[in-house]
Amino acid sequence: MAYRMALLALVLWFALLGPTACARRAEHATLPAWLSDDEFWRLSVALSEPAGEFRHSDNLVSNEGLFAYNVQLLRSRRGVYLGVGPEQNFSYIARLEPVMAFIIDIRQENRNLHLMYKALFESANDRADFLSLLFARARPRGLSPDTSVRDLFAIYASVASSSAQQNATARLVRERLLTTHRFPLSSDDLASIDRALSAFAADGPGIHYGRSLPPTAAGPSYRTLMTATDARGQSRSYLATEDAFAFVKSLQMRNLIVPIVGDFAGPTTVRRVGDYVRDHGGVVSAFYGSNVQVYLSNEQMAAFCANLSTLPSESDAWYIANKGQQLLTAKLKACGSRRALQN
Repeated sequence: MAYRMALLALVLWFALLGPTACARRAEHATLPAWLSDDEFWRLSVALSEPAGEFRHSDNLVSNEGLFAYNVQLLRSRRGVYLGVGPEQNFSYIARLEPVMAFIIDIRQENRNLHLMYKALFESANDRADFLSLLFARARPRGLSPDTSVRDLFAIYASVASSSAQQNATARLVRERLLTTHRFPLSSDDLASIDRALSAFAADGPGIHYGRSLPPTAAGPSYRTLMTATDARGQSRSYLATEDAFAFVKSLQMRNLIVPIVGDFAGPTTVRRVGDYVRDHGGVVSAFYGSNVQVYLSNEQMAAFCANLSTLPSESDAWYIANKGQQLLTAKLKACGSRRALQN
């Protein structure tokens, strides 16, 4: 209860902040309003580092049940968003409304997962279409823009998956990525996307982070995450409303959510993204780091902090972790207090 009261106080305080310096500066930036398919692919490749591994889970789904409390504190920021991992990024993007987003993950499978999502966003007219494609289930009658996210997931949880629909979605995704966008994906990339589609079809709305691990490692289901509420009882996921879904879809349609293979502690990716934003007169308004630092050694953590320090950002930029958020300046100060910054 004390946590919720403190959170509500913070919500009221941030609501009074009004327009930010980041929003004012973004008006003068030259960040693209859209990227061509060639520009999108070249940017993704140019900013990437060699792929690595994450052996704790296939990580098709996040396991951060408190994200709704994080989202509640955030407001629209017309800067650039950087994040890591799977679908939780879309909920932060829908809330922050950045002009551009980069999803950085050490796994090439995560880049492929986001390309799969890109194809689904582009192909779906609304949330119900999206869930039909994602879970390979026929769209039930009677769903409308006003259908609540809880009702959407309750309805889809009662619909059986269809192998025919799964195959049709797989063909649609391939056509979108290979024919429409002409992305030069390898056979391994396509196999990775097929495995993800098969997992979502097999598990449906109940799919969770620990699906490839022992039963004791089960995390919150996709349904639980997408219907999670904040301290006010409001759903905060990217599927909570048609407006939230439509914002993410708009960025996807304009090639402005760029998935990258990279290590937060690596020598180039985070810095190259910062250089790209800086060269276009933009600023990073939010960096979502999840719990990545748990997996970093002291040396890697120092490199990560050093990378963060190079990003072009305003004093009110956010650093978002899995269980809370703070100003990026505070995060860097904590890094400095541990003597983590390097030249």
